[in-house]
Amino acid sequence: MSNIPTAHNECTNPELIAKTVLMPGDPMRAKFIAFAYLDNVIRFNTVRGNYGYTGTYHGKKISVMASGMGMPSVGIYSYELFKFYNVDNIIRIGSAGAYNPNLNVFDAVIVTKAYSKSNYAKEAFGMSGHTITPSKILNNKLLKCAEKLKLNLKKVICESTDAFYNIFPDHWTTVRDKNNCDVVEMEAFALFANAKALGKKAACLLTISNSFVTGEETTSQQREREFKDMIEIALEMANE
Repeated sequence: MSNIPTAHNECTNPELIAKTVLMPGDPMRAKFIAFAYLDNVIRFNTVRGNYGYTGTYHGKKISVMASGMGMPSVGIYSYELFKFYNVDNIIRIGSAGAYNPNLNVFDAVIVTKAYSKSNYAKEAFGMSGHTITPSKILNNKLLKCAEKLKLNLKKVICESTDAFYNIFPDHWTTVRDKNNCDVVEMEAFALFANAKALGKKAACLLTISNSFVTGEETTSQQREREFKDMIEIALEMANE
């Protein structure tokens, strides 16, 4: 294919990348998942330190590749996987801050709708509106896998924000109360937009890394290595 390798993925053979890709934000989390859970691991990308790996899980080929932080970054990497590497499904597995007092640190959640003020979808594809939904097919499969594994997976609406830091102390309560957002993260909206535009499937599993309600936080090492429930649910689904 003339479009590969791309500007951000050095893989020259689409067959090296599985049809289903798990996509954490952190390249080190991608590396951890690959070597902790997969067999026969090969690395297919190192461009910009954004690692991508393919291996087998119970004999099924699965890939894991980092998205980086923010919608422009996940927009690039997921678009190239969908468009040029024949990937059918991308499952984001990331971290989120809780706006909802009923969510606790380390809870695993599944996004049913992403709200954002971002112009990503409009600028890239001419899409209007501030909400995008994931694949119902993938979400249903993920929920069934969570039930099979006897893991609690809570349904949430997320805010996908462009700004990790802001000067508005009441931002999170305003977004929660006006837009029914339970959590905040930085990538799902763009991932869902890419999937919708390209006729692909995307979903988003998150683990609560901090709570805006209680102020509780996890460490960077915990975010890299201890968010196991969402990883195991995603792997179980990808293995079907």
